[in-house]
Amino acid sequence: MYTFIKLGGSLITDKRVERSFRRDVTERIAQEIASALNENPNLQMLIGHGSGSFGHFSASRYKTAQGVQTQEQWRAFAQVATVASELSGLVAQVLQDAGVPVWRISPSASAISKDGEIKTLALSSIMAALDHRLVPLVHGDVSLDEIRGGTIISTERVFFYLAHHLPVQRILLLGEVDGVYDSEHKTIPEITPHNYDAIEQMLGGSGGIDVTGGMETKVRDMLGLTLELPHLDIHIMNGQQPGLLRNTLVGNILPGTRIHNPT
Repeated sequence: MYTFIKLGGSLITDKRVERSFRRDVTERIAQEIASALNENPNLQMLIGHGSGSFGHFSASRYKTAQGVQTQEQWRAFAQVATVASELSGLVAQVLQDAGVPVWRISPSASAISKDGEIKTLALSSIMAALDHRLVPLVHGDVSLDEIRGGTIISTERVFFYLAHHLPVQRILLLGEVDGVYDSEHKTIPEITPHNYDAIEQMLGGSGGIDVTGGMETKVRDMLGLTLELPHLDIHIMNGQQPGLLRNTLVGNILPGTRIHNPT
């Protein structure tokens, strides 16, 4: 069974400053992942990251998520893909330098969406990477779209698609907050289909520019995924806390907000 890890765009970039890469944060996280892999060689994972201040600024400027029709919009579509890939290259190099055997695989190379939902995405490279004990690295990206012409696909959307085709057991979503907060700014320990209605009104967006919806979209999408895949455990956790990811990967603690479906 696999673990999916998302490095949030707000974690590895400053989403308020265009194209600002937080190398120090990414290096620490990479070391934690490498340490967990050394401790448990049987641990298999896929890593994804948000586009942060790289992709979101360009996508917001041209409203790429809403659709791509004009020549100017298509040029912007290509620009968003370029800056998203630029960030992915930076993340991949940091992971490689730490000893994590990543293989960078861009979703836009094969993704086809329909009105914002991924319909097809090539799996052969990702499955080959996992079969050979490599770590696939995907990211928020652009996608051709049967209705909109082109659109933006978040890392969560990519995870959503992959979770239906790969035996994933848990998804760890790392951001710059401890989890999902209630009205008193306390971490909500768990979100299930039974308490979501009461929690929904507390959910807000994200700091900085985010064309994919922020925390509200994240929680709604992930809860929907647990309804379809009841075995799945999802955790929203603070990637700024040193050691937290490593300890979670080796099975010591599962902090933050847990999203699951207690059937």
